[in-house]
Amino acid sequence: MNLEDKKKIIDILKVEFVQAGQLSLDLRKKGLKETIKSDNTPVTNGDLEVNKIVTSKIKELTSKIPIVSEESSMNKDNESLKNFWLIDPIDGTYDYIHNKDEFTINAALIINKKPEIGIIYAPAKKRLFYSYGKNLSFESVNSIEKKLDCKKISKVGEVRAVSYSNKLKPIIQKYHEKFKVTEYTKMKSSFKFCVVATGEYDLYVAEPRASEWDIAAGHAILENAGGSVTDFEGNEILYGKKDFKNPSLIIRRSKNL
Repeated sequence: MNLEDKKKIIDILKVEFVQAGQLSLDLRKKGLKETIKSDNTPVTNGDLEVNKIVTSKIKELTSKIPIVSEESSMNKDNESLKNFWLIDPIDGTYDYIHNKDEFTINAALIINKKPEIGIIYAPAKKRLFYSYGKNLSFESVNSIEKKLDCKKISKVGEVRAVSYSNKLKPIIQKYHEKFKVTEYTKMKSSFKFCVVATGEYDLYVAEPRASEWDIAAGHAILENAGGSVTDFEGNEILYGKKDFKNPSLIIRRSKNL
């Protein structure tokens, strides 16, 4: 798949994601129907309806590439995948249910176990991020493309981190001290990757948790904008691992952080 093909896919998905995002907000306004999955996490009719829209369009665009979605059992037992899509129709379902605004819609195209295309939409914030190649990461602002380059926009001397919890575990605190973090903000969903790619924040650290569909799109956007995504040992993150589970994670606005 060449660069032109990837851009065409992104251009189509941008429209689809905004429409799916509006549907997610409309369904929430009407009142969501919530059930509990076998892993004891919630899923709503919003998750399932967005999943239908996104997977259907991606199947139409790339019919020969397998899809792995959080809200589907399809291909989850296939441990030999190298080229495939990872989809999380609603990342941050708790926030979605509780009328918060950081939930996101996510899709990433994995080629040879690495993310090459990523698209994330935060419907409640109306912020759309996407990437389809090196140095080709963007945020769409009022339908105008703003190129992302991880350029720092916080004050000199500040190191701003995002964290999935207000209470830092000792291992996370250790890395915050290593990178001289001056302040951190609790943030959910893949939106964390986006605000590092824009330069609003500098760092996110997590022990092994969550799943590959939670991070793949953000990984593509951030890395193609010039950021760094590794595990605690500095190894690159590859996809298609057993049970699609994440390793430890350090995302940085710059390798020189």
